[in-house]
Amino acid sequence: MVFKRRDRLPWWKATLRVFWPKSGWSRAFQYVKHRVRRLPDPPHRIARGIFAGIFVTFSPLFGLHFFLAAGLAWVMRGNVVAALLSTFVGNPLTFLPIAAMSLQTGHAIFGMRGMIEHQVQGTLGGTFVDAGRDLKQNIWALFTDAPSDWSHLRIFFDEVFLPYLVGGLVPGAFFGLLGYYVSLPVIQAYQNRRKGTIKAKLAALKEKAAAKAEAKAEAKQEKKEARAARKSDDKADGKI
Repeated sequence: MVFKRRDRLPWWKATLRVFWPKSGWSRAFQYVKHRVRRLPDPPHRIARGIFAGIFVTFSPLFGLHFFLAAGLAWVMRGNVVAALLSTFVGNPLTFLPIAAMSLQTGHAIFGMRGMIEHQVQGTLGGTFVDAGRDLKQNIWALFTDAPSDWSHLRIFFDEVFLPYLVGGLVPGAFFGLLGYYVSLPVIQAYQNRRKGTIKAKLAALKEKAAAKAEAKAEAKQEKKEARAARKSDDKADGKI
């Protein structure tokens, strides 16, 4: 294949690249910041897109963050590209604290305070495993006579998914607004500075073009005067 890697990475190195890119997270963050600042849109639209991208990263709907961010940015009349880039806030290094924050907030909203300590003791992973086993069994039951069981999926929905979904709205809105109000003046200052730089370059180009035109006009005038002088000299020589 044309795009197949020549040096195929071992599985452990490929997994490591997911959590730590080859160029490092710092360079990746700088790239995203550079791309967001240079978007050709008014600052308030870009900031709305940033809000949308950060907000949806607190959602448990993994795999749909891009679509949710684009849709929310479109509804808010924000910049869709900025929203997509801002989903970078949700990455393998931040998903764990985002999930913990959203779950704790959701459990507090639903009055499930005791559930926080209960899940921290190791039952959260078991809830995922049991729900996955139920899902697999129920899919298999569609094509066989095996019985279906939704009990563990119901526990997963009640104890994990729903608290995560509802609880993520609060920190998502908070950090989304924080991203909006922090990025708005930064993008405005960057765009104003960039406009000033572009104006200065255009003024320099105009000045250079004017100087070149003036030099060309002077050279043309000199040639004209030299031609007139030669004609005058030729007339004088003819009279003599």
